[in-house]
Amino acid sequence: MSLLARLAPHLPYVRRYARALTGDQTTGDHYVRVALEALAAGERSLDAALSPRVALYRVFHAIWLTSGAQLEARRDDVSDDASQRLLRIAPRSRQAFLLTALEGFTPTEAAQILGCDFGEVERLIADAQAEIDAELATEVLIIEDEPVIAADIEALVRELGHDVIDIAATRGEAVDAVARKTPGLVLADIQLADGSSGIDAVKDILARLDVPVIFITAFPERLLTGERPEPTFLITKPFQPETVKAAIGQALFFHPRRTRQAA
Repeated sequence: MSLLARLAPHLPYVRRYARALTGDQTTGDHYVRVALEALAAGERSLDAALSPRVALYRVFHAIWLTSGAQLEARRDDVSDDASQRLLRIAPRSRQAFLLTALEGFTPTEAAQILGCDFGEVERLIADAQAEIDAELATEVLIIEDEPVIAADIEALVRELGHDVIDIAATRGEAVDAVARKTPGLVLADIQLADGSSGIDAVKDILARLDVPVIFITAFPERLLTGERPEPTFLITKPFQPETVKAAIGQALFFHPRRTRQAA
C-alpha cells in the first residue's frame, strides 16, 4: 500500500487539528503540507511501531518543532488578538489539550505523539484548560433540530459559563434569531428539521456577522471535502462532551471578537 493510501483516511482530520491548533486555516494547512512533503521526500518516516494515525500526528509535531517558528514568522498579522492569545498558551499545552479533547487520542497516544510521558500530558492538558477557562464568556446560538441533542449542547454551553440566546431548528429560525440578538458563537448542525441546510444558515449569518462557528454533525464528509472554504472547527456525532467543550474553548480563544455580545 502506498504512503498516500495509508494516510488518506487521516488527512482531513490532521488538517482540522492543525487549523484548530493554529487558529487559522492557511497556517494549519501549511504545516500539514510541509509534513507530507517531508514524508514524500524521505526526510521523515512513519514509526512502524505506531498506528498510521498516531505516526502521522507524530511527524506533524516534529515539523511543528523544527520549522514552526519559520512558518509563523511569515505571517503579517502577528500583532492581532488571535496571535497574541496563541503566544500566551505554550504550544505543548495547546497540543496536548487538542489531541485528547478534540482529536480523541488517549493520553497515552498523545504522549507518543508529543514524545513525553503520561504525567506530562495530564499536566499540559490542565494548563491549557485553565488558560481557556479564563477567557470571557459569550452568547451562543444553537442550530439543531433534534430536541434531545439541542438540550445536551445547551447544558454543555451553560456549564462553561456561556448564555444561550436561542435554539433554532431551521435555517429561517436561525436567521431570525440572529436578527433579534447578536451571538458571540454559533454551534450548527448541517441537516435541519424542514430539509433546510445548516451550512446555508451559517453562510447567511456570516454574511452579516464576524462570529466563530462550530459544526456538530453526523455528516462531516460534507464539509471535509478539500475544497474552500472548510470549517476550522468540526465535531462528529455522536459527540463526547469534552470534545464540544474543547472546540468551544478553542473557537472563542482564537477568534478576535471574544467579548460578551450586546443585544
